[in-house]
Amino acid sequence: MMKRFGIDIDGTVTSPDSLVPYINEFFNLELTLNDITRYELTEVLNITPKEFADWFNKAEPTIYKKSPLAKGAKPVLDQWKEIHELYFISARKKDLIEVTKEWFNTQELMYHHIELIGSHDKVSTAKKYNVDIFFEDKHDNAVAIHEQLNIPVILFNTPYNQDPIPKGVIRVNNWKEANQWVSDWLKES
Repeated sequence: MMKRFGIDIDGTVTSPDSLVPYINEFFNLELTLNDITRYELTEVLNITPKEFADWFNKAEPTIYKKSPLAKGAKPVLDQWKEIHELYFISARKKDLIEVTKEWFNTQELMYHHIELIGSHDKVSTAKKYNVDIFFEDKHDNAVAIHEQLNIPVILFNTPYNQDPIPKGVIRVNNWKEANQWVSDWLKES
């Protein structure tokens, strides 16, 4: 039975450590992903939101163009594209749509739809497109999507999303585990 999958891009389809080399280079640091224990990077870097925004707005297109694919994502997404609808819903700004599509083409990843909403509030977009399940790396997004839409949300485990999760948010360590959970869920649907 075909389902519509809502899938975040950054930290989910792209490797969660994509930003780290750029942060290290610009801020002259030596962080690893394990050092990123909060999603809000201004807290980790101890800088103002303006300082971070000034840097990120300039660096964003390059980071998105060069982000590595998350390990194991491509074979799973390639399998799902034949059976389900893949709707990528991202907090990226709308004007980054060409960079985003170019990245998908370079990675040879197929999509049915890409929606850049310019905000972390993905609930209304997930509702608008009537997604059946969502894949996310941001803790509060995962919880809000699950609680407001009553759909399962796969949360990719990272050092920055370790707060407790409700029953309908499923923490996985990689795309293989996500695929296994989805396979089991589809059998029960």
